[in-house]
Amino acid sequence: MSLDNNRFHVKFWGVRGSIPCPGANTVRYGGNTSCIEMKVGSHRLIFDGGTGIRILGESLLSQLPVEGHLFFTHSHWDHIQGFPFFVPAFIPGNQFYIYGMPSPNGATMQQRLHDQMLHPNFPVPLQIMQAQLKFYDFEVGESIPIDDIVIETAPLNHPGQAIGYRVNWRGLAVAYITDTEHFPGRLDENVLRLSRNADLVIIDATYTDEEYYNEKSSKIGWGHSTWQEAVKIAKAAKIKELVLFHHDPSHDDDFLDVIGEKASLAFPNTILAREGLSLELIPEPKEQEVKSIAKG
Repeated sequence: MSLDNNRFHVKFWGVRGSIPCPGANTVRYGGNTSCIEMKVGSHRLIFDGGTGIRILGESLLSQLPVEGHLFFTHSHWDHIQGFPFFVPAFIPGNQFYIYGMPSPNGATMQQRLHDQMLHPNFPVPLQIMQAQLKFYDFEVGESIPIDDIVIETAPLNHPGQAIGYRVNWRGLAVAYITDTEHFPGRLDENVLRLSRNADLVIIDATYTDEEYYNEKSSKIGWGHSTWQEAVKIAKAAKIKELVLFHHDPSHDDDFLDVIGEKASLAFPNTILAREGLSLELIPEPKEQEVKSIAKG
């Protein structure tokens, strides 16, 4: 996707949670962990650096030099493990602005990315990257302006903390809300605020209710939500389109097909994230409805 000053593109490069799960049974939805690219007007925004960012990086090699803004929700492995394989970061002339919230122990995102590339975990250090990397720490709840884009942030309910984002541009809004656990019996006000009247909400739907509340192997406290709770948010926040994201590695393509069918019955404008999925939002006059077009 080339940059277009009048378009808002969203592309999915990694849609899994917890651990990569490539194989014959995950071909249609993909097995790479979290990475989403948003091309908003003249700016490229990248959310999370799971293994999907490696493939994104390969696609950018034909567009050098590259500039981008990289936002991390948190630093669990499935959201940072692809960053050391992000080839554009090794190439002089490229520039990346990297955003993250300090962890509860005070470690910055720069320190956490640095630490995962130390021996014995990785052969070369972060300093070998020759692109210009500029790191920015922000406080939860802070808004981040990038020209005419405003990115809102809010805390999510996840062990060790995580951040949700809402990208606002020319009357359009896309929310990226992954790695968050719902509160049984009530809706999370932070999630609702990020989702309010959004054109597109990409949300954690790792489990089904049956898995989450299973007496023998409950997922309560694991930091993730269900597709049923995602539908509740979609209805309460009056969003236009819902994208179920962060698929559990144990959910193969056929299992996800069933979830997609059930979720679409509950909220018709629902799709399941899959690698290569591209959505396009186009700002139009106020009296016309903004439409998204699925591609790929």
